[in-house]
Amino acid sequence: MKKNVFKNLALLVILTVLFTFVFFLVKTYLPFSMTKADPKLYWFIPDGMRADPDLFNIFKWAEEGKLPNIKTMMEKGSYGYAIPVFPGHTPVNFATLLTGTFPKTHGIADGPMHIEGKPLDKVAVGGFRSVARKIPAIWSTLENNKKNVAIISIPGSTPPEIDDGIVVRGRWGGWGADFHALNIESMLTGEQRRRQGRGTKLFFFGPELTKYVTPSTAKDWNNIATSFSPSKEVEIDLWGGKLFAYIYDSTDDKTINYDHILLSKDKNNHLATLKQSDWSSWNKVTLNWNDTKVETDFIFNLIKLDNDGFFRLRFIFNNLNEYITQPANLAAELTAKVGPMIDFVDNYPAQLIYYQEDKKTFLEEMNMTFNWHSKFIPYFLNTHKPDVVIHDIYSPNQMLTSRWWLGYIDKASTRFNDITEPERKVLENEVLDMYKKLDEMVGAILKNSDKNTVIAVSSDHGACVLNKWVHINNLLAANGLLKFKISKETGMPLIDWKNSQAIYLKMDNIYIHPNGLHGDWKRASGAKYEALRKKITALLLALQDDNGENPISGITRWEDVRTFLDLPEDRVGDLIISNKVGYGWNEEMSEDLKLFTASLPTGYKQAINPRNEKCIWTPFLIMGPGVKKNNEIKKTMRLVDQYPTIMKLLNQEIPSFVEGEVIKEIIE
Repeated sequence: MKKNVFKNLALLVILTVLFTFVFFLVKTYLPFSMTKADPKLYWFIPDGMRADPDLFNIFKWAEEGKLPNIKTMMEKGSYGYAIPVFPGHTPVNFATLLTGTFPKTHGIADGPMHIEGKPLDKVAVGGFRSVARKIPAIWSTLENNKKNVAIISIPGSTPPEIDDGIVVRGRWGGWGADFHALNIESMLTGEQRRRQGRGTKLFFFGPELTKYVTPSTAKDWNNIATSFSPSKEVEIDLWGGKLFAYIYDSTDDKTINYDHILLSKDKNNHLATLKQSDWSSWNKVTLNWNDTKVETDFIFNLIKLDNDGFFRLRFIFNNLNEYITQPANLAAELTAKVGPMIDFVDNYPAQLIYYQEDKKTFLEEMNMTFNWHSKFIPYFLNTHKPDVVIHDIYSPNQMLTSRWWLGYIDKASTRFNDITEPERKVLENEVLDMYKKLDEMVGAILKNSDKNTVIAVSSDHGACVLNKWVHINNLLAANGLLKFKISKETGMPLIDWKNSQAIYLKMDNIYIHPNGLHGDWKRASGAKYEALRKKITALLLALQDDNGENPISGITRWEDVRTFLDLPEDRVGDLIISNKVGYGWNEEMSEDLKLFTASLPTGYKQAINPRNEKCIWTPFLIMGPGVKKNNEIKKTMRLVDQYPTIMKLLNQEIPSFVEGEVIKEIIE
């Protein structure tokens, strides 16, 4: 008996010593990732979130108590300013953030890109498409490393590149049934339609964002209110879904003053009756996408209704459906639990800039976008429990590049003194309220993330003031290098490609060929080409505003862009032009060949060299395991360095293609 007891005690001692020795070996020699769970990641990247030490000093606002959740991140982590890459445009900078490489490597030089062998009258490579990128994004690497990844509204994420994770929308990647918001407006004389020209279309060449209609006498309506002026109606096509609007005057005052619009699918059953500025509730609708019927939701707003019956209606569609989320059934789940998605306010090009009433609709719609995204965060984190979330909201960009704000709060604008100080204070508070909405989203992330989560907040670019458009194509046309006519009906240009030798195309490219630009474009060479390029360069350098200022800040030949702008040679024009703050390149043409026109938008970021201008700067805040606390980074950081820094904090191997460097000042 005693022998067995001693035997058991000896065995226990041996096992204890062995266990201790094995534990010591594991702790000492095996990688950290095998002894402790890797941190999670929530990377929040609001589009167009300007941050600079002069005007948009969000860190000072946080210290003053205006942005309490950003203040928490400052106290619990590291923070500072970051400089985007050229051009200051969403697809280029998102690709830089998400690959840790420069544009010359990841290949995204613009949104609409042109390449040899393809005609210039169409986009050859869409910079917002994932397949345009030559380098895999961080989500592909992390999914390969067995992480459960979720991508929310990120440009460049669609068509989806991950197989097992979650993708919600993904802006402008040409994937899925993506129904953009639509304005319906009275045609009247057609002047506004002609003024907008290609500006009625998404990115100037895609689906319509504003449709113009001519009302007719109302007929065959049932169950309608009496109209004391001759009632009118219009038939509205909403992405293949038919709707009717009944415009009437409810006031028996012997005066023509239309004041209501009734919406119906069939002239019998009514969806809503609206006065000016009213919103409807959400309604079901069947839309058409590539001959596929899509069941979704829509909401509408009567932006403007004048006494004479002129109207402007806005329709917003649920940005969730089975064809634009991965997995498909996620759309119904999020719609039920979070609500129909309003992803961001307005669109590109901006539509809510033409009438004073547009501003009210803009603010209300913007708040709806923040409400959805803020509600999404706690539901999604607590229900799906992802390892990685990469999340964007586009509304900050839309506000700062719209008509109503930046030009009146930034002293760099020529419009700064057009309003009184009390009026400016209202606008400043409206912008601050937008930043507070961003701060609330940060708060939702903080509240619903565990201590083992790296939380990062960054952005792709800021926004600078815009005073005037510079019509480069009018300059080329005035010198016989571009031939076009303007459609009398639509205001859109009809370009004579065969007899044109040069054209400016977004966002910073001039394409040149002495033998014409028709057919499949091929880059020219030789003495005639060089002479033409020198001529255009001289025209650009001689260009002057009426104040004597030249809007050009730089002209780079295509063969030099890799060295001086970090751009890929195969996806740029023959000359790449950057502009001074206050000016913006405009692709649109006009018969009067005006070179400078006042811009309705007062904010801009494309083709501004970020090395020179603080207004294009962005914030970078990061906290979590391994991050220094209460640590302000004095040196301005690069976007390209954020990827490797995050990968290091996640305890992940940094891929060999990464060109950025770990920001050592952040690491604890």
